[in-house]
Amino acid sequence: MAAPASRLQRRDGTTIAYRRTPGKAPGLVFLGGFMSDMTGTKASALEGYAARRGRAVVRFDYLGHGESSGNFESGTIGRWTEDAVAVLDELTEGPQVLVGSSMGGWLMLLAALARPERVAGLVGIAAAPDFTEDLMWATFAPEVRETLEREGVYHQPSEYGEQPYAITRTLIEEGRRHLLLRAPIPLACPVRLLHGMADPDVPWMLSPRLAERLESDDVELHLVKAGDHRLSTPGDLALLESVLDRLFEALEG
Repeated sequence: MAAPASRLQRRDGTTIAYRRTPGKAPGLVFLGGFMSDMTGTKASALEGYAARRGRAVVRFDYLGHGESSGNFESGTIGRWTEDAVAVLDELTEGPQVLVGSSMGGWLMLLAALARPERVAGLVGIAAAPDFTEDLMWATFAPEVRETLEREGVYHQPSEYGEQPYAITRTLIEEGRRHLLLRAPIPLACPVRLLHGMADPDVPWMLSPRLAERLESDDVELHLVKAGDHRLSTPGDLALLESVLDRLFEALEG
């Protein structure tokens, strides 16, 4: 059985659950997806990769996710970004490579914009910037929008578990403060984007759009024709490790 997670105390009394392994810099920080947690396949694989390479790594749960405290329905893109920045500030030293999966791909961008001096590179796995607006609100049927307006929450069935996604009106409205794809994204660090072309949740065309918006000249896009949203097969994880190896080689010159 895994050891209990450590806890990072936030000023509002909530705690972020995390697991940290020491090692050399640049280190790795994993940012999971919407209603995901740090025990998933990619997070665990990244920790194993870092251990084999002797690199520092941190994985953690946002407010209301996994082992962290708080109510999931009170979470927003802004609050979960604050959690990521707190982890970066208080649990890491030196430059870091942020690896963001799905929603974590949006949060890694926002965290990098908040702390550009701390971020050596970004790796997005089915990155989903602006998903609350473009993949939720814009695609919701009128009756779903009415439910959100009337009740403040809509419970959307999930294909990844029995528990439905709790989508709140606050999540949608607050997310509009953090939209990125409507303008150039002023980040200069290296960025690597991996996306499955058979992804049913986040269309792969979103990654080329993100690549175009990034101001960095060092952006690579890796498409996996048969890849799904999770990109967690052994072949997918081998691709991720290869991308990370080459990124670290470039960073360390």
